[in-house]
Amino acid sequence: MPTLIPTISIGSSSFTKLPSNERRKYSKLGTLSCISLITNKMIGTGLFSTPSIIFKYCNGDVPLFLSLWLLGALIIFSGLLIYLEFALNLPFKNGGEKNYLLRVFRKPKGLWGCIYAFQMVFLGFSSGNSFAFGKYLWYAISGEQAAEDAWISKMIGVLCITFCVWLHIKYPNQGTSLFNFLGVFKIFILFLIVAIGSLVAVKVIELPQLTTPPVPYTQSSNSYYSTSVALLEIVYSFKGWENANYVLLEISDPYHVLTIAAPLAVTLVTILYFLVVVSYLIVIPKDELLNSGVLVAGIFFNKVFGESVTSRMLPALISLLTLGNVMVVSFAHSHVNQELALNNYLPFSKYFENINHSLILHWFISVFILVAPPSSEIYEFVVNLYIYPGTWINLLICLGLIHLKLNANSEKWGHYKFVEDLEVFDNDISPVLPATYGVQSNGNQSPIGLQSPSSDRSIQSFNPEYSDQSYTEFDLLISETHSAHFKATHKSFSAPWICLVLFLLANTFLALFPFFPPPKSSGPGTIPYWCFPVVGTGCLLMGAIFYYLRAKYYEYKNLDPPTYEEDYNPEL
Repeated sequence: MPTLIPTISIGSSSFTKLPSNERRKYSKLGTLSCISLITNKMIGTGLFSTPSIIFKYCNGDVPLFLSLWLLGALIIFSGLLIYLEFALNLPFKNGGEKNYLLRVFRKPKGLWGCIYAFQMVFLGFSSGNSFAFGKYLWYAISGEQAAEDAWISKMIGVLCITFCVWLHIKYPNQGTSLFNFLGVFKIFILFLIVAIGSLVAVKVIELPQLTTPPVPYTQSSNSYYSTSVALLEIVYSFKGWENANYVLLEISDPYHVLTIAAPLAVTLVTILYFLVVVSYLIVIPKDELLNSGVLVAGIFFNKVFGESVTSRMLPALISLLTLGNVMVVSFAHSHVNQELALNNYLPFSKYFENINHSLILHWFISVFILVAPPSSEIYEFVVNLYIYPGTWINLLICLGLIHLKLNANSEKWGHYKFVEDLEVFDNDISPVLPATYGVQSNGNQSPIGLQSPSSDRSIQSFNPEYSDQSYTEFDLLISETHSAHFKATHKSFSAPWICLVLFLLANTFLALFPFFPPPKSSGPGTIPYWCFPVVGTGCLLMGAIFYYLRAKYYEYKNLDPPTYEEDYNPEL
């Protein structure tokens, strides 16, 4: 009987031992899986939990609230185009921003890899989404919001991240199938929320209880601090547009995913985001929206369906959608952790070269961040701590791309060419690399990082040890194995300058403003305002300290210097 479960594991130890050319031939992430990677990460607590927090930071100012969402959309689209230019002008590798930083900042060798590694490993956690999963699931079970200082949501969140990591370790293909399904289901839920909001707006659906009209504009005083934090939260809500860039080596056709699937997924989700936010404004009264906390979507359904089984069922579905977010984050970030370990950027790198150990590392950090902060402010703190260090990385990447574009000739930037088809992979025959391949101009390196053949080095041929020719209908859907991957007619991509300027200004602003104290009217909090920017920036500095201390230690012990990956050389 046909099954919908893929049968080839891309997370197995035998798979990770393959060289990059062999790994791509067995890559199981096709267009559907990559769209799911993006939609699952973008559609999470950012949309189902943070809108009320953002609305509170805007002091109920609807025009400002909607304007910030539009600005956030422009920022992430600018970032997407910048990341596309990097990805399409470099060999396809796992690691995302790590590869972009190393292309620009080559000296001292290994420094920027260590800095990025500390940010990704120690702050690339799934704590915020796990906590929101616990809040929504408890709300669905009990019908009551868990007290902010109660541990019930945290404990459910720990079970959530534990389940996701266990599934990726024990049944990696089933995990891939599950987040594929959840990615499609999330889109359906967003359409449902938009449809309900539209029907309420035109009075087709009457709310079961008297509510205040949709929030009118009222003059309010908004400080630079509250507006800035609101924008930071919105950027967090859109987080996930870069998720496919982290696992390019696991994708069957990276060029297609980067140029078609990723922009399509981000565009669709962005439009739905804005319509969902408008639906919240239509259905939920202003006072309740300001105080709904992370359960804004649950309150939305409660307003429409009342205290019924349906209003309890839908929050349970939303908790499943946040589960999808945790699944794809743990999947993508663990592969980045493994890539960093393979290139010796982590302490005890040898141990974390195993993908299962990288998954356990992600689990440990996520659980620690989830249970350590004070419960009363955990969600906002975790959100800010998760997103803030990325603003420094984005800022550096943007500055680096400006340098590359201004010095395109000396840096050999934009000269990257895609070769003719490297292979045609058919399920009925064993894939074999052609006898010759290479870049058509300026060198001899293929777009996936392969070295061209020479008299003293033969191409690695197909190894039957890693072969598994069992495919299902679902495999054909998510791995477009019959299509040719690289065409000589593909042109290099260049992000518009306006995108670089907007992304640079936005990330400069978001990186610096948290160090300024909030207005006194904001009131004291359990966690100081400076905590998340200091911790986030300090984590980046820890990477630099680790790099220099390790070098000194090796020198003191008369050991050979630490080895890091070779920088990408456009001359080769």
